[in-house]
Amino acid sequence: MIRENIVLFGALFANLGIAVAKFVAASFTGSSSMISEGFHSLVDTGNQVLLLFGQHRAKRPPDVRHPFGYGRELYFWAFVVAILIFALGAGISAYEGWLHIRAPEPLKDPTWNYAVLGVAFLLEGTSWSIALREFASAKGDESWWEAIRSSKDPATFIVLFEDSAAIAGLVIAAVGVWASHAFGDPRIDGIASLAIGAVLAAVAVLLAREAKGLLIGEGADHRVVARVRELVALTPGIDAVNHVRTIHTAPDAVFVAISADLDDRLTMGEGEALIERIEAALKAEFTELSSIYLRPEKRADAVPLGEMAAQRKAGG
Repeated sequence: MIRENIVLFGALFANLGIAVAKFVAASFTGSSSMISEGFHSLVDTGNQVLLLFGQHRAKRPPDVRHPFGYGRELYFWAFVVAILIFALGAGISAYEGWLHIRAPEPLKDPTWNYAVLGVAFLLEGTSWSIALREFASAKGDESWWEAIRSSKDPATFIVLFEDSAAIAGLVIAAVGVWASHAFGDPRIDGIASLAIGAVLAAVAVLLAREAKGLLIGEGADHRVVARVRELVALTPGIDAVNHVRTIHTAPDAVFVAISADLDDRLTMGEGEALIERIEAALKAEFTELSSIYLRPEKRADAVPLGEMAAQRKAGG
């Protein structure tokens, strides 16, 4: 269980410790950007808890009300995570920044800020490298952006996005603290907090868009669809494949519906046996195909029997 969710557990423990350290530093220094970063890490911690909860709920077996299982519940919680990043992470950061620009606080010794930011950078970097390694091993030959767009498991790419935003936020916070003291203007720290909020808002929008697509329902990888079509079409007794339609019911579960034109000379028993052989062959090659439905159906361009008889009669 822990090895399976190493990315989530790594990010969870890292963010929890970082959040505590940031709030302690903020209490000593009054830094706006440090407060924003503290809330940022706290929101990230809650997000990992929600994703773990979503994974647990998604593993429930099918029942009468949900015959294809609960796998897509994980996509719901991924969408909730995106909303929380936007509403809490970006919202609080923007609010803190506006407060400190409007009513700047006197500058204090930044030593605490620099120490916590350094430790946070090491911890966030470790979590980010774990997420990056896990995602890189799963993406294959696809580019990073193509892999994110085609990924059906939101947990890994959400942590990757969160950690990337966290590292960017730490850099912004460090620059804000340094610039505030270098130029003697505490409002710069508030501007840094606004910038952190903007980064979080951008990440939240990207995550929400990806989660929305998964919630609506995305098909399997085009290479899987092409291979399914090929396997069915090459099976003796199949005259043509009309269409192959797929949808992910979970990150590792795909429902596939196939319309195929069977040889008219097959008896009903032979047709049933043929369909069973096709289903067994497909599941042997693609373990993610959890449900396979093959519908015998004439090709769309085939001429109905009644129309064919009328054409022959008209032709004499």
